[in-house]
Amino acid sequence: MDAMRHCTVVDRARGSLDPAQALAFVDDPGFGGVALFAGRVRDRNHGRDVVGISYDLFDPLALAIFARAADEAQAACGEAPMKVFVAHAKGRLGVGDLAVLVAVGSAHRDAAFRACRAVVEAVKHRAPIWKQEHYADGDSAWSEGCSLCDDAAAPHAPVAAAQGPGLAAPQ
Repeated sequence: MDAMRHCTVVDRARGSLDPAQALAFVDDPGFGGVALFAGRVRDRNHGRDVVGISYDLFDPLALAIFARAADEAQAACGEAPMKVFVAHAKGRLGVGDLAVLVAVGSAHRDAAFRACRAVVEAVKHRAPIWKQEHYADGDSAWSEGCSLCDDAAAPHAPVAAAQGPGLAAPQ
Protein backbone atom coordinates (compact mmCIF):
# COMPACT_ATOMS: atom_id res chain seq x y z
CA MET A 1 0.00 0.00 0.00
CA ASP A 2 1.16 3.51 -0.71
CA ALA A 3 -0.43 6.80 0.21
CA MET A 4 -2.44 7.02 -3.04
CA ARG A 5 -3.56 3.44 -3.63
CA HIS A 6 -4.42 0.39 -1.58
CA CYS A 7 -4.73 -3.00 -3.27
CA THR A 8 -5.56 -6.17 -1.38
CA VAL A 9 -6.93 -9.69 -1.59
CA VAL A 10 -9.02 -10.69 1.41
CA ASP A 11 -9.18 -14.38 2.26
CA ARG A 12 -12.73 -15.04 3.51
CA ALA A 13 -11.35 -17.46 6.10
CA ARG A 14 -9.72 -14.43 7.75
CA GLY A 15 -12.15 -11.59 7.08
CA SER A 16 -14.50 -9.82 4.70
CA LEU A 17 -14.52 -6.76 2.52
CA ASP A 18 -15.41 -3.53 4.31
CA PRO A 19 -16.86 -0.57 2.38
CA ALA A 20 -16.12 1.71 5.34
CA GLN A 21 -12.41 0.85 5.05
CA ALA A 22 -12.48 1.66 1.32
CA LEU A 23 -14.22 5.01 1.90
CA ALA A 24 -11.88 5.90 4.75
CA PHE A 25 -8.84 5.25 2.56
CA VAL A 26 -10.01 7.55 -0.25
CA ASP A 27 -11.20 10.28 2.11
CA ASP A 28 -9.42 13.60 1.77
CA PRO A 29 -10.58 17.15 2.56
CA GLY A 30 -9.56 18.21 -0.97
CA PHE A 31 -11.74 15.60 -2.65
CA GLY A 32 -15.20 16.66 -3.80
CA GLY A 33 -15.84 13.38 -5.60
CA VAL A 34 -15.88 9.90 -4.13
CA ALA A 35 -17.14 6.88 -6.06
CA LEU A 36 -17.64 3.40 -4.60
CA PHE A 37 -18.44 0.20 -6.45
CA ALA A 38 -19.45 -2.84 -4.42
CA GLY A 39 -19.85 -6.10 -6.34
CA ARG A 40 -21.95 -8.72 -4.58
CA VAL A 41 -22.80 -12.37 -5.16
CA ARG A 42 -26.23 -12.54 -6.77
CA ASP A 43 -28.76 -15.34 -6.43
CA ARG A 44 -29.22 -16.10 -10.15
CA ASN A 45 -26.87 -16.32 -13.10
CA HIS A 46 -27.60 -17.57 -16.61
CA GLY A 47 -31.00 -18.83 -15.47
CA ARG A 48 -29.71 -20.89 -12.55
CA ASP A 49 -30.26 -20.40 -8.82
CA VAL A 50 -26.92 -19.61 -7.20
CA VAL A 51 -26.21 -20.29 -3.51
CA GLY A 52 -22.59 -19.17 -3.46
CA ILE A 53 -19.34 -18.59 -5.30
CA SER A 54 -15.78 -19.67 -4.64
CA TYR A 55 -13.07 -17.30 -5.87
CA ASP A 56 -9.46 -18.28 -6.35
CA LEU A 57 -6.77 -15.74 -7.23
CA PHE A 58 -3.10 -15.76 -7.98
CA ASP A 59 -2.48 -13.04 -5.40
CA PRO A 60 0.87 -11.56 -6.57
CA LEU A 61 -0.27 -11.12 -10.17
CA ALA A 62 -3.76 -9.95 -9.17
CA LEU A 63 -2.28 -7.30 -6.88
CA ALA A 64 0.07 -6.12 -9.62
CA ILE A 65 -2.87 -5.81 -12.04
CA PHE A 66 -4.95 -3.95 -9.43
CA ALA A 67 -2.09 -1.48 -8.91
CA ARG A 68 -1.53 -1.03 -12.64
CA ALA A 69 -5.27 -0.46 -13.17
CA ALA A 70 -5.28 2.22 -10.46
CA ASP A 71 -2.26 3.96 -12.01
CA GLU A 72 -3.74 3.77 -15.53
CA ALA A 73 -7.08 5.16 -14.37
CA GLN A 74 -5.43 8.11 -12.66
CA ALA A 75 -3.27 8.84 -15.70
CA ALA A 76 -6.20 8.55 -18.12
CA CYS A 77 -8.37 10.87 -16.03
CA GLY A 78 -5.59 13.42 -15.70
CA GLU A 79 -6.67 14.03 -12.14
CA ALA A 80 -4.07 14.46 -9.43
CA PRO A 81 -4.16 13.81 -6.63
CA MET A 82 -6.43 10.76 -6.69
CA LYS A 83 -6.72 7.88 -4.23
CA VAL A 84 -7.78 4.39 -5.31
CA PHE A 85 -8.79 1.41 -3.17
CA VAL A 86 -9.14 -2.06 -4.73
CA ALA A 87 -10.06 -5.22 -2.83
CA HIS A 88 -11.25 -8.64 -3.98
CA ALA A 89 -12.43 -11.56 -1.89
CA LYS A 90 -10.87 -15.01 -2.09
CA GLY A 91 -12.59 -18.19 -0.94
CA ARG A 92 -16.24 -19.18 -0.50
CA LEU A 93 -18.88 -16.44 -0.50
CA GLY A 94 -22.63 -16.66 -0.04
CA VAL A 95 -25.39 -14.77 -1.81
CA GLY A 96 -25.19 -11.10 -0.87
CA ASP A 97 -21.55 -11.25 0.23
CA LEU A 98 -19.20 -8.63 -1.18
CA ALA A 99 -16.81 -9.98 -3.79
CA VAL A 100 -15.10 -6.78 -4.94
CA LEU A 101 -14.75 -3.19 -3.74
CA VAL A 102 -13.34 -0.29 -5.71
CA ALA A 103 -13.34 3.24 -4.31
CA VAL A 104 -11.88 6.37 -5.85
CA GLY A 105 -11.49 9.82 -4.35
CA SER A 106 -10.58 12.86 -6.43
CA ALA A 107 -11.16 16.58 -6.58
CA HIS A 108 -14.06 16.18 -9.03
CA ARG A 109 -16.90 13.66 -9.40
CA ASP A 110 -16.36 13.03 -13.12
CA ALA A 111 -12.83 11.76 -12.57
CA ALA A 112 -13.93 9.67 -9.58
CA PHE A 113 -16.73 8.00 -11.57
CA ARG A 114 -14.59 7.36 -14.64
CA ALA A 115 -11.62 6.03 -12.70
CA CYS A 116 -13.82 3.78 -10.58
CA ARG A 117 -15.44 2.26 -13.68
CA ALA A 118 -12.07 1.78 -15.39
CA VAL A 119 -10.60 -0.03 -12.38
CA VAL A 120 -13.67 -2.28 -12.00
CA GLU A 121 -13.45 -3.26 -15.68
CA ALA A 122 -9.71 -3.94 -15.43
CA VAL A 123 -10.23 -6.16 -12.39
CA LYS A 124 -13.00 -8.07 -14.15
CA HIS A 125 -11.24 -8.45 -17.51
CA ARG A 126 -7.52 -8.62 -16.70
CA ALA A 127 -6.95 -10.01 -13.20
CA PRO A 128 -6.27 -13.74 -12.74
CA ILE A 129 -9.45 -14.51 -10.81
CA TRP A 130 -11.23 -17.85 -11.15
CA LYS A 131 -14.89 -18.14 -10.15
CA GLN A 132 -16.74 -21.34 -9.34
CA GLU A 133 -20.51 -20.95 -8.96
CA HIS A 134 -22.41 -23.23 -6.58
CA TYR A 135 -26.05 -23.90 -7.50
CA ALA A 136 -29.19 -24.70 -5.51
CA ASP A 137 -29.44 -28.11 -7.21
CA GLY A 138 -26.05 -29.11 -5.70
CA ASP A 139 -24.07 -28.71 -8.92
CA SER A 140 -21.05 -26.41 -9.29
CA ALA A 141 -19.38 -25.00 -12.38
CA TRP A 142 -16.35 -22.87 -13.10
CA SER A 143 -17.21 -19.64 -14.87
CA GLU A 144 -16.14 -19.39 -18.49
CA GLY A 145 -14.73 -15.95 -17.79
CA CYS A 146 -15.93 -12.42 -18.28
CA SER A 147 -14.83 -12.16 -21.90
CA LEU A 148 -17.23 -14.98 -22.78
CA CYS A 149 -20.28 -13.50 -21.03
CA ASP A 150 -23.16 -12.14 -23.12
CA ASP A 151 -22.72 -8.61 -21.79
CA ALA A 152 -19.04 -8.60 -22.74
CA ALA A 153 -19.94 -8.48 -26.44
CA ALA A 154 -20.51 -4.73 -26.17
CA PRO A 155 -17.17 -3.03 -25.49
CA HIS A 156 -16.97 -0.59 -22.62
CA ALA A 157 -15.70 2.89 -23.32
CA PRO A 158 -12.15 3.53 -22.15
CA VAL A 159 -11.63 6.07 -19.41
CA ALA A 160 -10.15 8.62 -21.80
CA ALA A 161 -13.28 8.59 -24.00
CA ALA A 162 -15.28 10.80 -21.64
CA GLN A 163 -14.06 14.38 -21.76
CA GLY A 164 -15.61 16.95 -19.50
CA PRO A 165 -18.82 17.14 -17.49
CA GLY A 166 -21.86 15.49 -18.98
CA LEU A 167 -19.96 14.00 -21.92
CA ALA A 168 -19.50 10.46 -20.66
CA ALA A 169 -19.24 7.85 -23.38
CA PRO A 170 -22.40 5.74 -23.91
CA GLN A 171 -22.54 2.48 -22.00
